[in-house]
Amino acid sequence: MIPDADSNETLTEDPAMIMIREGRGDEAMQWAIAQVSEARQAEEDGDGTLLQLAVALERLGTVAKELGDVDGAEAALREALEAALKAEGSLSLLAGLRTNLATLLDFSQREADAVPLYEQAIADYEAMDPAEVEVAAQLRNNLAMIYKGLGKFALAEQHYLRALEVLEGKQGAASEPVAAVYNNLGGLYYTAGFAEQAKEMFTQGMNTRVELLGEDHPDVAQSHCNLATVFHELGDNETAVEHFERSLDILEKHVQDEAASFEAVGGDYVSLLELMGEEKKMLAVRKRLQKALA
Repeated sequence: MIPDADSNETLTEDPAMIMIREGRGDEAMQWAIAQVSEARQAEEDGDGTLLQLAVALERLGTVAKELGDVDGAEAALREALEAALKAEGSLSLLAGLRTNLATLLDFSQREADAVPLYEQAIADYEAMDPAEVEVAAQLRNNLAMIYKGLGKFALAEQHYLRALEVLEGKQGAASEPVAAVYNNLGGLYYTAGFAEQAKEMFTQGMNTRVELLGEDHPDVAQSHCNLATVFHELGDNETAVEHFERSLDILEKHVQDEAASFEAVGGDYVSLLELMGEEKKMLAVRKRLQKALA
């Protein structure tokens, strides 16, 4: 059956996605390819539309992405976007295709190629009636991370602040997406050399996480670690030690699931203690790490 461009069926409900979950990846790919072939033939014969072809290609791209075929996924999604543009598809369809392609490129370390797709997808979501401003805000968060990595700090800040404004307005100040943006803003300011502003953002993010998740959640531990780094940058190593200790205490309670984070935070803490000349304490922390990770 040719996929209907106006169907509300989600990609995860496709037979291909069911096959993938059952470990039948080859069958899933064959099914998706057959759907594209059917849609392509129908369009050529005048029995189908470019929009139906675009939807089939998007599904093929999704299957390829799930199976780790980045090149195949990119080719299918680009063709899907071209078909949707020719058919003057809805903003919803275009935004979804651009988002899928942008995230594929982003997480394949092709961030610069993802930028224009993110920008256009954001514009699409904000131009809808009603506007999908929360989705656009999440994409702004992704885009800001790329701009930060490219050293374009002013652009990154612009997108983070816009995302923060929207998410606070829609979900309230005490929400995990808002806390995440505060944390990302803190990372931006720290990287850009503004430690005081970074401290303010990290503190706000941590306070929100404590309110939402409790004091012993791993995300709160991450916030403590971020603050430890900032306080060291500000020359307040005593407070940095307090935050490192609190971060380790939390992560040690979750060490089975958070072993990598526990080891990483512990390594940073050991480096700080060594820098401070606290050899006895440094050795004690190392012993604590070895015992917990064993």
